[in-house]
Amino acid sequence: MGSLQLLYRVKALPAQVGEEQHAMSCLNTSTHSHPATFLLVGIPGLQEAQYWIAFSFFIMYVIAVLGNVIVLFIIYNDLSLHKPMYLFLTMLAVTDLVLATSTLPKMLSIFWLGSREIGFHACLIQMFFVHTFLSVESGILMAMALDRYVAICCPLRHSSILSVPAIVTMGSLVLARGILLVSPFSLLVHRLPFCQRCLISHSYCEHMAVVKLVCGDATVSVIYGLFVAFMVGGVDLFVITVSYAMILQAVLRLPCTDTRLKAFSTCASHLCVILSLYIPGLFTFLTHRFGHNVPDHVHILGANLYLLMPPMLNPVVYGVKTKQIRERVLRIFNQKGI
Repeated sequence: MGSLQLLYRVKALPAQVGEEQHAMSCLNTSTHSHPATFLLVGIPGLQEAQYWIAFSFFIMYVIAVLGNVIVLFIIYNDLSLHKPMYLFLTMLAVTDLVLATSTLPKMLSIFWLGSREIGFHACLIQMFFVHTFLSVESGILMAMALDRYVAICCPLRHSSILSVPAIVTMGSLVLARGILLVSPFSLLVHRLPFCQRCLISHSYCEHMAVVKLVCGDATVSVIYGLFVAFMVGGVDLFVITVSYAMILQAVLRLPCTDTRLKAFSTCASHLCVILSLYIPGLFTFLTHRFGHNVPDHVHILGANLYLLMPPMLNPVVYGVKTKQIRERVLRIFNQKGI
């Protein structure tokens, strides 16, 4: 263990020197243009500890990838699962894989290899994928809340209201919304002057973390970021809250206690997944704009968990709580003698 720590410190020293040299090279670039590359700090204040923190992130990523791939494999190969509810799970699994993979490999290269450099355009591409698929994730969770509402409150009309074409249309609209709303982020940032500032105090290219490096007037970009946050998070969370409030009313009117408990159990697991996305997301959003007294490492750790917790929890929660998926997973393990 001691030798690993020594090895990491030896690697970290050249990385820190390289970071200083890169910062100096930024000072020599022309004013009012963007730098060719940025440096991602990682977790400010925890540069030495982040080598070990990365192991927990890696485990979360492995669970997320394996869990979502298993869910996709089971749904794809079982024709009886080609139903509305499982189409939503398919969309969610694909979104989780893209969301986690767009950030974690680079984060691990920062934490373990000291590879902090990221090209300007690569940073904008990462920003686009992160925020687009966070929007898609939020939209799918909203659609799943509506699905639960229709299934519990209008069970006889569920198949006609939420047909396969209707669900494909909903998924397409959610994806289009994310692309159309997030694309201006990168376009606005690309037009802003950075004045040789190139150290991003973050583990990935988050919109506000990049905008903070701008030395010109970034008011339009900041206001647009608030607008997107309201149009995505605010609207989706409102619809989810109203849906589950109506579901709760319907469940409380059910005559059978066992049925009520089963419905409560299903809704509670869904709400845990929803809260794992919105609570860290709200914390990150507010900290960027108002949390000046929040330590940087607390903010960045929360932002990292914001991207890793939902992809890790979604396949576990929905896989365990969905009887059909759970039975097929157990059947696979039994056939292999595990």
